Amino acid sequence: MGKSILTNVRCFAVGVDLTGVSNKIEVSSEAEVKKTTNYGSNGWDEVIGGIASAEISGEGQWEAGDTTKVDDASWLQLGGIGPWSISANNAAAVGGLAYFTSAMRADYKLFDAVGEVAPWTGSAKSTWPLVRGQFAHPPGTARTATGTGTALQVGAVTAGKRMYAALHVLSVAGTATPTITGRVESSVDNTFAAPTTRLTFAAATAVGGQTLRTDGTAITDTWWRIAWTISGTTPSFLFAASLGIQ
Repeated sequence: MGKSILTNVRCFAVGVDLTGVSNKIEVSSEAEVKKTTNYGSNGWDEVIGGIASAEISGEGQWEAGDTTKVDDASWLQLGGIGPWSISANNAAAVGGLAYFTSAMRADYKLFDAVGEVAPWTGSAKSTWPLVRGQFAHPPGTARTATGTGTALQVGAVTAGKRMYAALHVLSVAGTATPTITGRVESSVDNTFAAPTTRLTFAAATAVGGQTLRTDGTAITDTWWRIAWTISGTTPSFLFAASLGIQ
């Protein structure tokens, strides 16, 4: 990916797509600087990295009326923890670069002077590592039946590292309690002839989001995909998913 103008950044905050109401999204991460300067440092500071953290902040145009709007979602999420996934100017295409984390919605600000377009600003503070991964499912593709996503060569998970996954359920339609249960599968190759389920999300019947991670055990499989089971009468779901190793 070369130099680019920011025109198509996508932002998924738990169960809401903020793309159409945001005009600025920033992702930052840092590690505390801890001094270890001593008498053997020859007059120069020595430092090591301490606790790391990440923050997602955004702003845009205020809307309200249902849980797909920024105002309703922000009030609902304030003080709560859930997944945030940000695209790198790639429209959240499968295999596209994604930055995601589990974060607490920390603040929300709205409105301005007379005559201005009603704005909003807000931020979320990380409760898990910020992961640099890939989108595993596109947000604009409706799913109405059980299925599997595109195979992605994300790589093996070494001991002490984890596979992280985020699921954003953006819309739910149907009768008789439409339900989607997402899972993360791995395989030795892209055929997925004998896939292994590594993570299973809780069954979802409403808009919302979830994050999961493996336990730190090494996994030699290098191919990964999102899969889902759907039930209900005439069900239809829009969702986005992210995968990455950290």
